[in-house]
Amino acid sequence: MRVTGAWLADPGTQALCAMLLRAGHAALFVGGCVRNALLHQPVNDVDIATDALPDRVMTLAEETGFQAVATGLEHGTVTVVVSGVGHEITTFRRDVQTFGRRAVVAFSRDVAEDAARRDFTINALYATPDGGVLDPLGGGLHDLAARRVRFVGDPRQRIVEDYLRILRFFRFQAWYGDDALGPDPEGLAACTALAEGVENLSRERTGTEMRKLLSAPDPAPAVVAMAEAGVLQRVLPGASAAALPALIALEGDAPIRWQRRLAALGGTDPHLALRLSKRDARLMAMMATEIAGERGPAELGYRHGPWAAADIVLVRAARAGRPPQTGWREAIGRGARAEFPLVAADLMPGLKGPDLGRRLKALEDRWIASDFRLSRDELLA
Repeated sequence: MRVTGAWLADPGTQALCAMLLRAGHAALFVGGCVRNALLHQPVNDVDIATDALPDRVMTLAEETGFQAVATGLEHGTVTVVVSGVGHEITTFRRDVQTFGRRAVVAFSRDVAEDAARRDFTINALYATPDGGVLDPLGGGLHDLAARRVRFVGDPRQRIVEDYLRILRFFRFQAWYGDDALGPDPEGLAACTALAEGVENLSRERTGTEMRKLLSAPDPAPAVVAMAEAGVLQRVLPGASAAALPALIALEGDAPIRWQRRLAALGGTDPHLALRLSKRDARLMAMMATEIAGERGPAELGYRHGPWAAADIVLVRAARAGRPPQTGWREAIGRGARAEFPLVAADLMPGLKGPDLGRRLKALEDRWIASDFRLSRDELLA
């Protein structure tokens, strides 16, 4: 079996592999690039594994004229920049001790030892510079073909090493798993038994995983399994996966937005639980208010723009268990294009201060209630 793709043929990438091979070292692509290439999905990150020690990698890179950056020497990682593109080259490793995200590692010359420390079998696949695929543990290719997300070795041990792997299990299930088959029973049982551990993860790491999970084409089956395992509520207190399947069905060909899907889950304080950016925190607070409110599609389009208004309408409908009202998209568009015909100066000098603000708002409300039909003269009358 072989992998192909523009990423594999990239001259800079091939130059790095040639650098290692000339010096008598292994040069193997590993992880996501191999997995995604085999699934004919886009490859975003290219990681290279080698038996060369980090100092040796840096020396070889400098002798070849490449820029080498010691980004993680203690973990065996050197970033080598070729033609302005950074490539992470990591020495084969085996774990000696693990402390959540951190680990004490020993360098190795055995690719099987390197594979044995990875999280899932589908991530423990390697490829030679010419595309030949290696499955050191045996089973990774079979699991990938079956769309089965399975921990390497004992699931409990893998999870205790880093509880983030619980969230990764559901995220990878959403992206690569077979929904008809469902999550791997042994892995799911371990996630359920150890669910409490996710409460000790940093909110930033949790938020990153949840955004990636909710960005999958259809995350609903994985999120429902996550809720049934008792993980969702620990990550996002007060959340419910009940409306998510209906929302996915209603989305149709709408662009995927994880914020819309997060709004469907609810939760007492997504910003605090997931450490959202200020922009996303404001958006989620607005959506929560509007989803619980009664403003119609046209007014939502006017006040928040077309895409935010559409998200609110879709989440409302998903929670109600019925499609949005007929013509909702046209109503949103009409509201989004509407421009209030008055400005504060139109009511001056007769009004000023708080009275001016209240009167302008009252006239705007009347204009909205008229479906944006009242003219400037009619409002001033």
